[in-house]
Amino acid sequence: MKVVKIGGSLERSGDLMICLDRVIKQNRQGLVIVPGGGLFAEQVRLAQQRWGFDEVSAHHMAILAMQQMALLFKALQPALQMKGSVAAIRSALAAGRIALWSPAISALDAADIAASWDITSDSLAAWLATELGAQELVLVKSAKVAADADIEALAGRGIVDPALPRFTAQATYKITIINKDSLSC
Repeated sequence: MKVVKIGGSLERSGDLMICLDRVIKQNRQGLVIVPGGGLFAEQVRLAQQRWGFDEVSAHHMAILAMQQMALLFKALQPALQMKGSVAAIRSALAAGRIALWSPAISALDAADIAASWDITSDSLAAWLATELGAQELVLVKSAKVAADADIEALAGRGIVDPALPRFTAQATYKITIINKDSLSC
């Protein structure tokens, strides 16, 4: 099984639909797609700056942003099976479907994932890959990524979130971080 997180920034570049299509065509079986928060998450950041609300509220709103992006992905690819829990994703995969994760706030709260901007959809995708026992986690980014770059360096450059090294420290799955152009998007 492969978990592929498609960065929300691809929406801004106009490459989202092409990349989503490529990911699906290249991975027909055992695929779980994780959406980034994209423009919706950016609005949460701006609203928090303006209104000064707490991190827990911002975290929940950012998860809702991922849910909104999941709805967008589903609108672009209606065959995707939008699922909110690990169990529901497993069921979709067992039925031979491609799962689209629309993360449930309650499930992430129950997993005791901290409410922080250091933890974005990158780390949440890693958490999901661990929970599912995935063989590979792929993060598709709009930024250029060197083939030999390590996660710590990418976190330091802001290409992946600061918590990703911690979320992947004990990973038993392969981790691939690529630029969208690697998908021929």
